[in-house]
Amino acid sequence: MTESFSAQRGLVFNIQKFSVNDGPGIRTAVFIKGCPLRCKWCANPESQSRRIQIAWDETRCIHCRKCVMTCPEYAVTQKRDDSDGPIVRSIKIDEKKCSGCQICVRGCPAKALSAEGEWKTVDEVFAICMQDLPFYEESGGGVTLSGGEVLSSPDFAVALMERLKTEGIHIALETTGFAAPEVFDRVTDLADLLLFDMKHWNEKGHIEGTGVSNLPILSNMKRAVEKGTNVLPRIPVIPGFNDTLEDAAGLSARLNEIGVAQAQLLPFHQFGENKYHHLGKTYEYSQVPAYHPEDLAEYREVFVKNGIKAFF
Repeated sequence: MTESFSAQRGLVFNIQKFSVNDGPGIRTAVFIKGCPLRCKWCANPESQSRRIQIAWDETRCIHCRKCVMTCPEYAVTQKRDDSDGPIVRSIKIDEKKCSGCQICVRGCPAKALSAEGEWKTVDEVFAICMQDLPFYEESGGGVTLSGGEVLSSPDFAVALMERLKTEGIHIALETTGFAAPEVFDRVTDLADLLLFDMKHWNEKGHIEGTGVSNLPILSNMKRAVEKGTNVLPRIPVIPGFNDTLEDAAGLSARLNEIGVAQAQLLPFHQFGENKYHHLGKTYEYSQVPAYHPEDLAEYREVFVKNGIKAFF
């Protein structure tokens, strides 16, 4: 039977303990699958789909074809390509046909297949988070809900946050802010900190890079600030997308309009490239050099000159 999202069950693709980059102190970061944005540079492409996905590691595969033969949905195929150079045999998983049953994963003798995403209950995730309670208390840390996009699973997020609140645990949300105002308020009102992604200052540019408008995002950020929520905008600086000095000026102007005086700059990296290959997807930034803080000194200075405390 196909499982579905609910108040007590969510599709989680990672729970990262001892995280120190997702809010103050030592934290447990819970990553929930499903995101309405399609950022071309996304470091976690497995986070976008709201379904369990099967990843294939070509370096492990022994081409036994057991996955092809045992898939009950005929979602796994093997393609042979010997038109140029050596023979290449690649495994393809049709996500539309795949039911997420994971028969292929369990039966793979070389462990070349893995499942991205696991259905977990609020009780299960809460129990994992509570294992590190002493570390939260000693370091001023807590739990960060991330994704994907947390706001795409509001019932599950709220149920988990309410459980965490009963234990006095600090909760941070890493969010794009792309949701209806009523959904945004319902979830974010329970958070102590919003790590608010800000991709672009211009609506057209935002649509080109992410597939959605930034108007509801900027509106929701302003709503949160006006309510007194602790908001930290985080700006991924992406080559060819938002990395010009004009972009820095536009972004800092938007922050001034919203009423935020600080922002974290996140230099572009390629840490997620292999994930695209394993999912059979194209990574458009494969040949693009990474940024480092020293590359963005002038970019950061534009924010500072406009009254925004920008840091890495």
